[in-house]
Amino acid sequence: VQLQASGGGLVQAGGSLRLSCEASKRSFSRYAMAWFRQAPGKEREIVGAISWSGTGSYYADSVKGRFTVSRDNAKLTVYLQMNSLKPEDTAVYYCAASNDFGLPIARFRYTNWGQGTLVTVSS
Repeated sequence: VQLQASGGGLVQAGGSLRLSCEASKRSFSRYAMAWFRQAPGKEREIVGAISWSGTGSYYADSVKGRFTVSRDNAKLTVYLQMNSLKPEDTAVYYCAASNDFGLPIARFRYTNWGQGTLVTVSS
């Protein structure tokens, strides 16, 4: 499945952004989906993940309570709603798909990646 991420941009600290990731195939509904991010000079890290059904989710401690992952299988799209943004949230954000069972959070379990969208949070 091919993924196309969008919605990044420049926002002030405390602001909000919503990222979208559209998939190319209807088999999207069978994939767990996740958002990762990579800041300059740092490793790519998971931000949040959602199970294929949408009933299970995971969040990194750094974004818990501020970010929400959701999906609309009819629209082949997964979203990342980001609120109360901080300068340390500045990174390139990637969506990814996994056909592994359950709710994977390890990077190596995600085999399909979008191209990334840049989020810059100014102080």
